[in-house]
Amino acid sequence: MDSQTAPKITFGLIKSLINKGFIDETDTPELISQAKKEKISVLSYILSRQLVDSYSIAMIAVEEFGLSFLDLDVIDIQQLPLSELTDSLIREHQVLPLFKRNNTLFIALSDPTNSHTLNQIKFHTRQQTEIIIVEDNKLNTTIQLCLDAQETTIADILDENISIIEEEEPLPTQQNQIENSSEIDDAPIVRFVKQILVDAIKKGASDIHVEPYEHFFRIRFRADGILQEIATPPSNMANRMISRIKVMAKMDIAVRRIPQDGRIKIKLSKDKFIDFRVNTCPTLYGEKVVLRILDPSSTTLGIEALGFENNQMKSFMNAINQPYGLILITGPTGSGKTVTLYTALNILNSPQLNISTAEDPVEITLPGINQVTMNPKAGVNFSTTLRAFLRQDPDVIMVGEIRDQETAEIAVKAAQTGHLVFSTLHTNDAPQTLNRLIQMGIPPYNIISSIQLIVAQRLVRKLCNHCKQKEKLPNKILLDAGFNQESLENITLFTPQGCEHCHNGYLGRIGIYQVMPISEAMQQLILTNCDSSRLETQCQSENILNLRQSALKKVSAGITSLEEINRITRG
Repeated sequence: MDSQTAPKITFGLIKSLINKGFIDETDTPELISQAKKEKISVLSYILSRQLVDSYSIAMIAVEEFGLSFLDLDVIDIQQLPLSELTDSLIREHQVLPLFKRNNTLFIALSDPTNSHTLNQIKFHTRQQTEIIIVEDNKLNTTIQLCLDAQETTIADILDENISIIEEEEPLPTQQNQIENSSEIDDAPIVRFVKQILVDAIKKGASDIHVEPYEHFFRIRFRADGILQEIATPPSNMANRMISRIKVMAKMDIAVRRIPQDGRIKIKLSKDKFIDFRVNTCPTLYGEKVVLRILDPSSTTLGIEALGFENNQMKSFMNAINQPYGLILITGPTGSGKTVTLYTALNILNSPQLNISTAEDPVEITLPGINQVTMNPKAGVNFSTTLRAFLRQDPDVIMVGEIRDQETAEIAVKAAQTGHLVFSTLHTNDAPQTLNRLIQMGIPPYNIISSIQLIVAQRLVRKLCNHCKQKEKLPNKILLDAGFNQESLENITLFTPQGCEHCHNGYLGRIGIYQVMPISEAMQQLILTNCDSSRLETQCQSENILNLRQSALKKVSAGITSLEEINRITRG
């Protein structure tokens, strides 16, 4: 393949996408124009805008060019010949060396039309190259895993007594406290705290709970949404350990009767950092400390990793690519709303857009986005920050949470005046969100003129692929659970078992969603101040999956268990 054949190949791929109904022929000139403007191939542009999912693109490329396909989930990254390509080549061109035969290097690509990449690889390696097609989202994830593994691993950190963890220098006043405090001048305590932090990352925990009681001291991790007891150190260690954490988080160790907030930043590798958001709260027998683990990589996995069904993803992508409107993400605390919001902002993030966020607090920093932390004591709250944003020439605004009528009114006004606005609400499902806004004093006519989309979501645990077992249940139980009669013949259920790779049969979590665009029929219902049950009925008539139905699809696909979705949703 050379640069002279690339346009013909690109056209052939576009033609295949049109023939299969993935894109409209009338959109082709605009796609080509935008790709040229950004100086990338048309395929790269389509993938970057999430117009077609990665797997469909891969299958079409295989069919169009007669190339082989490889699922990157089955490879062992330890066996890849990464030394054949430099890190900069891998990063810049999103290419991965798979194996070598004689003088031919087989490489993984998601875009076979990118002749520039092939020419660069041939120039630097002086070898023949053969393309193997892979899914774009899996390629990005695998490349990051490979590069991280080359630099250092968490196991390396443990072996090196966690010496790679870097803590920021304490404040001068805090330094005096440290020097004068015998409580924290204890090397075993320092090592123990570092060990706890790294173990939490290694186990994939989202939170660490450090809890003092009258006769014992407990440390728990929240992994996959479930709290698990990890250690019960002697109770006389409690104050020293808590003081150590407060020093690392730049808190005042002398203050123990009021809550405090802080942050800890650790370095895992040259390019990988993880933040801990730390909160202390006085209890009957001392201070309880909760550390929230904030991993920036969770927001860069791509929209496919979130768990949307195909139709849901199309509705979501269509909404976030609108020039204006209000998009609401709803769900209880810990349901993944922040990751969904950050993923959307990452997709939109470009030099052409001015994106500002108001958060309480800022959990993950996003380069290129203006993030503001709320500080009510200084008069910096959601409503005042929103007003300031509107005078800052914004294109996209994210408000951490709509908590009152004033914030809701400003968000609606911003959406009506040509801005794309993201925010969250604490409601049980998408239809109830509309009623909640009306209860907050937002007139129905303002709601229908501003809201583009409402997404309700939950997180369910994924079954471990190493140990999950098939399960046969009576048809009556399946029908009562929500499955229809037609699906019973082909459905295969799985149940958790537990092994060394997982937490009681589960490993990781995935989202279940109710994605509700505001149709004309819904607008008419909203104007009549109808209740949420009528809106839910309308959703069903428009084939909008509710949370339960979305969860059942995950069960049918073997991703989670019926037991797990019963824990999260009502049957």
